[in-house]
Amino acid sequence: MGQRQHSAMRQLPYTGTDLAWAALGGDPALTGRISYGGPPGLLAARLPVRALARSAVAVCALAAAELTAERNGGPVPGVRVDDGAVATAFVSERHLRIDGRAPSVFAPLSRFWRTADGWVRTHANYPHHRARLLHALGLPENAGPDEAAAVLAGRRAEEIEETVYAAGGLAVAARTPEEWAAHPQGVAVAARPLLTLEPLGAVTPPGPLPPLTGDVSLPAAGLRVLDLTRVIAGPVATRTLALLGADVLRIDAPQLPESQDAHSDTGFGKRSTALDLGTRSGRAAFEELLAAADVVVTGYRPGALDRFGLSPEALAERRPGLIVARVSAWGDNGPWGGRRGFDSLVQVATGIAAIEADGEGNPGALPAQALDHGTGYLLAAAVLRALTERARTGGSRVATLSLARTARWLLQGVEATERDGGGAGSDGAGYDAERYLRDTDSPVGRLHHALPPVAFDGGPTMWATPPGRCGADAPEWR
Repeated sequence: MGQRQHSAMRQLPYTGTDLAWAALGGDPALTGRISYGGPPGLLAARLPVRALARSAVAVCALAAAELTAERNGGPVPGVRVDDGAVATAFVSERHLRIDGRAPSVFAPLSRFWRTADGWVRTHANYPHHRARLLHALGLPENAGPDEAAAVLAGRRAEEIEETVYAAGGLAVAARTPEEWAAHPQGVAVAARPLLTLEPLGAVTPPGPLPPLTGDVSLPAAGLRVLDLTRVIAGPVATRTLALLGADVLRIDAPQLPESQDAHSDTGFGKRSTALDLGTRSGRAAFEELLAAADVVVTGYRPGALDRFGLSPEALAERRPGLIVARVSAWGDNGPWGGRRGFDSLVQVATGIAAIEADGEGNPGALPAQALDHGTGYLLAAAVLRALTERARTGGSRVATLSLARTARWLLQGVEATERDGGGAGSDGAGYDAERYLRDTDSPVGRLHHALPPVAFDGGPTMWATPPGRCGADAPEWR
C-alpha cells in the first residue's frame, strides 16, 4: 500500500452525474437544470470523494424536481448543489450533538489491526457483532483491544476474515484495487452497473398523483414508505424521502434495536416502530401497513428478509404497483452476496483504504463514510424516479444498489459535471460548517445537526419533524 498509483484506478473510464442519471433512466437533457456552487476543495482525498458526493446529491435533487413537475404539470424546477451543504451532510453523524454531547461513532473493537501478513478491519459497533467477533477469536466477552491485537497479530488476514464471517461477525482483509479486481466478488461487482431500476411483477395501470398544494413543493407528499433499513445508507435515503413529504415509518425488530444516537442523525421527518415479523401479530400489523404502502425500502443483506415474505417479488404480488428499493453492502450476486458489511469494511476490501494509506503504508479511510451517504442519496433518487415512471406508465419497480458498486464508481473516477467553473458561487471566505448546521428541539434533547443538501427551486429546506425515540410510535400510517 502507500501513495503509489494503482493501475486499476488509472485504467478505468471516468463516469459521473450523467452516468448516474442515465442509470436511473432519466432524460439526459434534464441534467442541464443542475447548477453547482459553494466552497471549493471540500472532502479532500486522493480519490474524488467530492465528485461522488455532489453527483449523488445532484441526481437525487433532480429526481425530486422531476417528480414535482410530474405532479404539477409545469417545467422541472432548477436544482442547486452547494458543495458546503453536501460536505456537511456527508459527515452528519460527526456534526451531531445531543444536548451538547457528541455521540460515539466507532466502538473500540471497530478498527484496523495488524496481522501476520497485512491488515484486517473489524466492525463491532453492535453488541451482537462484538460478541461474535470475540467468540471467533477465542476471547472472553470482556476482552479489549489489547487482547484482540495479540491474537490477530499472529494470524493471516484472509484466514481471520473467513473465521469471523463463519461465526456471524464482521472482519475484512485489506486488499489493493488490483487484488479486489481479481477477487470473485470484485469480478461479480464489476459485471453490474452502478445501480439497476427494473420492472417488477405484473403490469398495473398508471397511477397519476394529485397536484401538489401549498407554498413549498413536497414531491413525495401523500406517499407512504416502509423503512426496513439500518445504520446510514438506507436511513439517509428514507430521511431524504421524509424531507420531500413522504410519511416514512421505520420498522425495527425488538430484539435488534437501533442505536438511538444513530437514529437521532437519520430519523428526521420519520416515525419509528418495533415489530417482530416472526410473530403472528407482528406479521398481521406489517401486512396492514403494506396494503396501503407506496414504497418499501430494505437495507438488509440479500435474502435475509425472504423468510418473512419480503422478497421484492412477494411484496409486489401482494401490493401491485409497489416500489421496492434495496441496498446491501456487497450486492446481490457473487460469493459475498449474502454477507453482512458496512462502509468501513467495503473501503478496506475494495482497495480504497490502500489508496488512502499514509506515507508509512498504514491503511487510510475516506474523509466521510461516502459509500454509505452517496448510496443513500442514489437510493432515494431511484425511488423518486420509480414514482415518476409509475405515474406515467404504471407498474411496480425494484431498485437495487450496493456499497460495493458505489465503491467501484469512486475507484473509476466519478467525473463531476464541472459546470460551475471550479466553484463559482463561493464567496471565497472558505468553508464554515456552522453555516450548514441548525439547532432543533426533539424528544431526546436539543440537536445540533446538519441541514439537508437536497435542494431545488420551491422545495423544502427543513424536515417537518425532528427524530423521536426508536420504536416509540404505533405501527400505523398518519
